[in-house]
Parts: sequence; C-alpha cells; structure tokens
Amino acid sequence: MAAVAESIDAPQKTPRIGILDTARGIALLAMASYHCTWDFEFFGHLDPGTAETGWLKLYARAIASTFLFLAGVSLVLANRPVIRWRPFWKRFAMIAAAAIGVSIVTLIGMTDEWIYFGILHCIAALTLIGIVFLRLPMPLTLLATAVLAVCWVVDVFYSPGALDWAALNPRYFAWLGLAAAPARSNDYVPLFPWALAFFAGLSAASLAIRTNLPQRLARLGTGGSLIARAGRHSLIFYLVHQPLLFGLVYLLSLAAPADPTPGILRQCQMVCTQSNGEAFCHSFCQCSVDALKKQSLFEPWRAGKIKADDERFEAISIQCTDQAR
Repeated sequence: MAAVAESIDAPQKTPRIGILDTARGIALLAMASYHCTWDFEFFGHLDPGTAETGWLKLYARAIASTFLFLAGVSLVLANRPVIRWRPFWKRFAMIAAAAIGVSIVTLIGMTDEWIYFGILHCIAALTLIGIVFLRLPMPLTLLATAVLAVCWVVDVFYSPGALDWAALNPRYFAWLGLAAAPARSNDYVPLFPWALAFFAGLSAASLAIRTNLPQRLARLGTGGSLIARAGRHSLIFYLVHQPLLFGLVYLLSLAAPADPTPGILRQCQMVCTQSNGEAFCHSFCQCSVDALKKQSLFEPWRAGKIKADDERFEAISIQCTDQAR
C-alpha cells in the first residue's frame, strides 16, 4: 500500500507528444533541403550567394527559429513538474559534445569559415540558461521573452545596428550576437536574436502546461510515423545528413560538372560595372569569355596556368572593348 500511495503522489512526467516529434521531423527535412541547396551552390550548380539571399535566407531563418522554439518547448516538457537532472545533463552533454565536434571538423576542413557558434552551440548555451529560468517564477520568463522581442523589433525595424558593438567582433564575444562585424562562419547562430525563439518556446510551453494542453495533445498520437521517429533522433540526423548530402552532391558533380561560365560572367560584370555602364559590361564580359573559349584559353586560365598579364589577354581585352562600345 505504501508503494502504491508513493506512486500516486509522485509527480507525473508530461507524456511524449507525437505532434512535437512530427514537427521536429518536418523541420529536419526542411533543414536537409536547405543544406542540399547550399551543397549545390558550393559545387557550382547554383549561383554564388543563392543560399544566403532572397526567400532561401528567410527559409533558413524560419528553420533555425523552429528548432530553437521546439528546444524551448521540449526543455519545459521534459522537466516539469520537477527538473530531471540526470537526463538533463546527459542531453546537454550530447549536444555540447556534438557542437565541439562540429567546430573541430570545420576548423580542419573550412579554416576561414569554421563554425565557432552554430545552431548546436546556441541550443547548448540556451539549455543552460533555460534551466535556470525553469527554477524562477514564470512571469520572469514571460518578461525576458518580451524584452527580447522588443530588442529584436528595435534592431530590425527601427534602428538597425543600434545594438552592434565593434568591441564585440572577436569570436570570443561574437557568440553574444551583438558584434558589428562578426567573423565569418558557415553557421552563425548567436544568442541574440535567436534566444527569442527559444524563450518563446519556454513561455508557450509553460503557459500550455497550466491548461493541460500537453496531455490533450499527447492523446492525439501521430508519433509512429517515419517523420516523427526522425524527430525523436534529431541530433543524430543533424550530424549525419550533411556529410551524406555533401558526398552525394560531390559524386553528382564528378559525373556532371557544373558549368562555371555563368558565375564567371556575373563576377566579371560585377567588377566591371563599378567603373562602366551595365550594357557595356554585359557585352564586354560575354565577348571576353567567348574569345577565351575560342582560343582554348578558358580552362588553362581557370586552372591558373595562364596569368592575367599574358599578352593574349590584353589582345582580347582591346578587341572586346572596341566591340562593346
């Protein structure tokens, strides 16, 4: 009887919510599709800057925000009504180790743009911050979320760059998100403004628990699909998918190499238009590339076997200048 009474009185952990696993799985697929775009750009199949401009830039930010929001929600659900310290530290150690591993690998393979504070680093740091807020009264979490939201609105709409400090540019400060010109990185997700999405998740889950919404959502099921299963193993998926996609696109590039001509034309026109008209530059660059190919100089030039001061280049430049005028 004592054991039964103890089990009844023990705080009940929030049941697993299949809808959240499904949402996380969908976010993983979206992330993979974006990284596939980045890979195709890296190997020259897409225009330079494609993955960082236009709707793809917004797409990437929406994906990152979704992951951080879900991380905030999950932290609350996994540690209410009481904080489960052993699973918490185990989960944190896995994320932190993965983040460090990503930094080491990219430092070796991409020295100039290595990932010193990406999405995993951000989640690890916010997990430590978030667990502190779980021990504080909920109004403080709501207040922190509101302050972050106001700062984001001011920084984006009213006074862009108002929160940027040049003194915080070095990598050991840039992770705060207040640097004026942070060091380049292939995945830069600093605490500001990204903490807003995480705290929004904390706030939403904390409010939802008071209405028994998690229990109602858990009864809906939908946690047995392949996408939901992927969502339950998001860290493994994150670590494996990009090397796999990168390798596949690399093999595709070997079988069907990208045509470098469009990228070279755009680069030529960008440099040319700094001192000449657009129409002139379009004609001049197209003429120059055509002439290089006609004289079988294009590939040797790209390979660095022919220098820019070669007299054949000068002759092509004079010819194309006259033709473009």
